[in-house]
Amino acid sequence: MASDTQVLGSYGAESQKEFSPSEPCVMLIFGASGDLTKRLLVPALYNLACDGLLSPNFAVLGTAFDSLTTESFRARMNEDIKKFHTRQEFDQKIWDNLISRFHYVQGGFADMAVYETLKTEVAKLDTEYKIGGNVLFYFATAPKFFGLICDNLHTSGFKAGSGWKRIIVEKPFGTDLESALKLNSEVLANWNENQIYRVDHYLGKETVQNLLAFRFSNGLYEPLWNKNYIDNIQFNVSEEVDVGDRAGYYDSSGVLRDMMQNHMFQMLAYLCMEVPGSFASDAIRNEKAKLLQAVRAYTPAEVAKNVVRGQYGPQLDDKGVVIKKGYRQEKDVPADSKTETYAAARFHIDNWRWEGVPIYLRSGKALWKRGTEIVVQFKKAPQVLFRGTKIDRVGANRLIFHIQPIQGIEMQFNAKIPGPMLQLQPVHMRFAYGEAFKASRYTGYEVMIYSCSHGDATLFSRGDLVEAAWRVAQPLMDYWKVTPANFPNYARGSWGPKEAADLIAHDGRRWFEVVTEDVLKKVALFKDGDPLFLSQVIMALRPKLVNAGEQIIKKGSMGREMYVLVRGEVEVQDDAGHVMKTLKDGDFFGEIGVLMSKARTAHVVAKTSCDLFVLDKSDFSRIMRDHPQFKDSVLAIAKDRYNLTIEAEHLTTPH
Repeated sequence: MASDTQVLGSYGAESQKEFSPSEPCVMLIFGASGDLTKRLLVPALYNLACDGLLSPNFAVLGTAFDSLTTESFRARMNEDIKKFHTRQEFDQKIWDNLISRFHYVQGGFADMAVYETLKTEVAKLDTEYKIGGNVLFYFATAPKFFGLICDNLHTSGFKAGSGWKRIIVEKPFGTDLESALKLNSEVLANWNENQIYRVDHYLGKETVQNLLAFRFSNGLYEPLWNKNYIDNIQFNVSEEVDVGDRAGYYDSSGVLRDMMQNHMFQMLAYLCMEVPGSFASDAIRNEKAKLLQAVRAYTPAEVAKNVVRGQYGPQLDDKGVVIKKGYRQEKDVPADSKTETYAAARFHIDNWRWEGVPIYLRSGKALWKRGTEIVVQFKKAPQVLFRGTKIDRVGANRLIFHIQPIQGIEMQFNAKIPGPMLQLQPVHMRFAYGEAFKASRYTGYEVMIYSCSHGDATLFSRGDLVEAAWRVAQPLMDYWKVTPANFPNYARGSWGPKEAADLIAHDGRRWFEVVTEDVLKKVALFKDGDPLFLSQVIMALRPKLVNAGEQIIKKGSMGREMYVLVRGEVEVQDDAGHVMKTLKDGDFFGEIGVLMSKARTAHVVAKTSCDLFVLDKSDFSRIMRDHPQFKDSVLAIAKDRYNLTIEAEHLTTPH
């Protein structure tokens, strides 16, 4: 699947429909000297210009406290665009035309004289570019300035005159329910709700927008989209990076505020909302609001039962030496910080469609892999149908939405393995954005700016949506505030705290781990694998659960499989039972077993209960037979990385 690709509208392989450009406007950016402007907003404007989606009747007026002039502001942007543009090739001509429309006024947000200067400059640009009075105010500032700027824009008369006036405000919109209510009151004191566009850049991702299109344009799935056919839904936002240089900010936020309350609740609303009367923005947002209002708000006792939190500790080597520091050792983080870097929760939607269907959310930093996925798991077919056969387990069908970095949709179902016996194996059907559409790599802000200019508020949060999300999150924060935290409780580079696995295990379920090409490439055998080859390997992986103390590999036995350790710990032991090495979440072992049948050189025993993925040599050999073009590269890897000289025919022999 293609990664990090964004598509605006439905600009694809089937349809080359021309889209109208953005409406004319002056884009007045407050905080124009900051990171958001140079890293995301300006590259987004450049992308729109490259795709012919930015009106020629358009100008940017930036303002901030930094002592810049129009000339020095343009010079800074000229340097920054070279670092942060997302195109494969940079079009200097288009950029020169765009930057010529950038202007700057220096001043503080509380200084009324600055607003008079801005008003004069906007009028001048309006005349020069024949804009018609339209002004898009972009608040690229801290939320504490939102109310102040709204008041001063009103006082200075910016609302008067012809054309529309719209305001985009950045997240976070409040830090709790009380502050969100207060902020809503401030921005709406002098402006109407239909003039306020609360941005969540996650909704700018094409794969998130596609949730609506997928649900309501495909008659195959909507009849199944309810408690009668769906067993559970899992939302996963996994980040491999730690908090980095954001530790100072992050310690006042945490994963619940930073990720769950906004981004994940928005995806939840899209996936589970009722069918709207139309695709008009208010029709969609009305249904989103109803959905979020139906999410059960927990009592303190229910929080303890349904939610777990975590904080990453240091990563250690086999001798206990710190390889990478934990969260509490990060700069600007208190040594006793209770800020969660991980959270997992079971939510319930109290309406007819979803009554009784558990909705699982989890997100964290410093985890084993990067990936955002939504897994819709359907109810299983009756096992009793297969009595008298060798099939002892029928897997569930799953619909997987890959949001990032892989972008696409995948359907998993069961199929018969070729041969005389009735045996089943999970197989996949995949749609990849990069393969089906002519796509550009976007920042996610392009569609926000474009939609706002046309007055389309579909992808923006409304005041009641923000408040509904905070009403669900607030009880969690209140409970955590007064409850001691057992931190740190997961090692960086792992899948998170054990309590998260226990949370879903209590329901008789498990987290579905989406294995991606990036994950497989951590195995030396697959490091340089072709995407087609890796996708075949991923489809052949089968899950396996083992209990603590169970022997996974016996020394001297013939190796015919390799293992991916998803969650848990295993010990590599010698004949005397001495531990030679401990393997943890994300480690791999036994890969030589898929290359050739060879006696194992050590015992491997589960130290804890473990979730594994297994690749059998028979499946690996079948892949080699079906795709002989990969033989040479696999033989070369075996020689280079494992010092194994293997005959080509051994790769296609299952035993």
